[in-house]
Amino acid sequence: MCGIAGILGEAASEEAVRKMCGVIRYRGPDDEGYFTGNGIVLGSVRLSVIDLKTGHQPIHDEDSSLWIVYNGEIFNYRELRSELSGRHRFCTNSDTEVIVHLYEDLGPRCLEKLNGMFAFAIWDEKKRELFLARDRVGVKPLYYCSSGSSFLFASEIKAILQFGIERKLDPEAFIDYLSLTYVLGDKTFFKGVRQVPAGHFLTVRGRAIELQRYWDLEFGKIPQTTVEKAAPKALDAIQESVRLRLV
Repeated sequence: MCGIAGILGEAASEEAVRKMCGVIRYRGPDDEGYFTGNGIVLGSVRLSVIDLKTGHQPIHDEDSSLWIVYNGEIFNYRELRSELSGRHRFCTNSDTEVIVHLYEDLGPRCLEKLNGMFAFAIWDEKKRELFLARDRVGVKPLYYCSSGSSFLFASEIKAILQFGIERKLDPEAFIDYLSLTYVLGDKTFFKGVRQVPAGHFLTVRGRAIELQRYWDLEFGKIPQTTVEKAAPKALDAIQESVRLRLV
């Protein structure tokens, strides 16, 4: 578990992002880091799991035009690194840097190749564009808020509230919870604070915010089978799932 936060716009300051990261420091007790650019600040608090020595975040690409803060684990990062190594120079052994170079090559389509749980933000200095993404089933959290001329994001709502956002209940979210015991869509209990839904990515350029779905669960026709035939397949799937996570 790690924590990420950032501000894009007129209110962007390292002091503000440090404050945001401070309230989620327990998510990443091993390390913290910040990137400050022109109108953008990214912050990360890190629980070091992969690449303990050189995995410090934020991480950038070769010409420092792409910067990433990331929470999660990419289970197939070694295979992806092998594919990318002929075209890119790696400075770390982390799965974080693999995402940067994959995004450099494919843009949002990089998400199709990632097998894992993740929430990350990438700042593209050349395009002046912020890219946020969340894994397919929403294991890792990611929240955001547009406040005046600034855009904020973080791993937890309380980090966003450090910015002085009004703590006002969203009645639609409250009705969802009373009816279903969970909140639908991208709503949260705080009016004006949204979450990037599972299987979605979000791009921010200036004041334009665009949310897009990149994955959804598809229900096809289930073929007829027997327990004797299905059990070995289920066991193989479980063993493969465990194998991937042992990285």
